[in-house]
Amino acid sequence: MAQHAPPARGARLGRAAGARTGSGPTLSPVNGVVLLLPGASRLSPGPLRPLARALARAGGRDGLVTHTVIHGGDAAREEQARWAADEVVRRYGDVPVCLAGYDAGGLAALRAAGHGAVNAVLALAPCLGEGAPADSPEPVKHLSGRQVLIVHGTNDARSDPETSFRLAERAKKANRSTCRFEVHSDGHGLREHQAEVVALGVDFVLGAVFSGRYSRPVTDALAAPPPLGLRMPLASGFGRSLRG
Repeated sequence: MAQHAPPARGARLGRAAGARTGSGPTLSPVNGVVLLLPGASRLSPGPLRPLARALARAGGRDGLVTHTVIHGGDAAREEQARWAADEVVRRYGDVPVCLAGYDAGGLAALRAAGHGAVNAVLALAPCLGEGAPADSPEPVKHLSGRQVLIVHGTNDARSDPETSFRLAERAKKANRSTCRFEVHSDGHGLREHQAEVVALGVDFVLGAVFSGRYSRPVTDALAAPPPLGLRMPLASGFGRSLRG
């Protein structure tokens, strides 16, 4: 049963992509849902759009559906993410949910991860600390029991990558299933190595939602103690031979 039921206050789910839903022998059942949480600026969407397309291609046959959470109104993004998870439960039943966010959406994904339906969080260049009191660290205990991946460019001038490292360091103490990848020389939009970032995101989401298996770099990052598993370099060409 859903844990939160606030009004949407302007939020809505975008069109479903991936597994075909409905009824009949040719339609795929929904076995997992990814909620995509965009950043604050529509002019800088980051890697979410190509990630959505890649997830639909890679996971659709297994019953994966993606929805973009369209932000609206004055409610906090994490509140709208929780509403969206409630809506997933209402539409699809008891299926695992991954929150995948970029920029402000990455922060919302981390903050909303305590929802009962959420089993995984993918935070891309999260803008941490926004809307929080100064010197007040982001909570991490609610991440326990979730699979968590943070991805950050080392040249991010919009959101300090060291802030996400420190959050990941604290989160790892509460939840061993936490890892973080660094995209060397890339900025906030993660454009320079977008193909690798998308491939990493797909590998993580499919493993977290369905199989429990990941590519070797992700497996190693999850198993490694800090700081190794929290400063894992994203290799150039990642994704060309996943699980190969």
